[in-house]
Amino acid sequence: MTETRFWLIRHALVEERARATLYGLMDVALCPHTLQAQAPALRALAQRLPRPAHWVVTPLSRTRRTAEVIFHAGYPAAPLAVEAGLIEQDLGDWQGLAHAALPPRLTRPAHAFWPLAAEERPPGGESMAEVVARVGPALERLARAHEGGDVVVVGHGGAIRAAVAHALRITADNALHFSVQNLSLTRLERHAAGWRVVGVNAVTGG
Repeated sequence: MTETRFWLIRHALVEERARATLYGLMDVALCPHTLQAQAPALRALAQRLPRPAHWVVTPLSRTRRTAEVIFHAGYPAAPLAVEAGLIEQDLGDWQGLAHAALPPRLTRPAHAFWPLAAEERPPGGESMAEVVARVGPALERLARAHEGGDVVVVGHGGAIRAAVAHALRITADNALHFSVQNLSLTRLERHAAGWRVVGVNAVTGG
């Protein structure tokens, strides 16, 4: 198997009202003021990404909109393939709740760096451990389909942590200790011998 390179970008910051809630799979808008302020960083990110590359987004519009903003910042526009397997964690009945409303509903202590424990499954949703089990096969499919190439994925914080968990063969609980900021870049490589982590949460300066 020839090396396949993945460039994982967390979508841009969402609008303020959404950030006050557990938005999960809700289709929320990006924050226009933050996008303006981050224009230099977006231009630097557009210059850093490989050309050519296969671009992937999720079914949620914030990933597509982020890709379009990167194109506007200087990356040549490319077709956007949709991969549902890389979507954010499904928070089920808890989506849309204010953060303060969540603790009494938990069946186990929250993770130190995530609203839920890795094994906590919201009613009608999925646990972070289940996200890892979903994201891994999606990455393997993309690696096979684009062997030897570059794949740029505009995705979500939870799914990017899950991708790192799959690459490193660590638990979802361990993966939640990784910081993945908005517009940060995480790089993975799929080799015949397995996965290699090149970098996590790199923030491109303007």
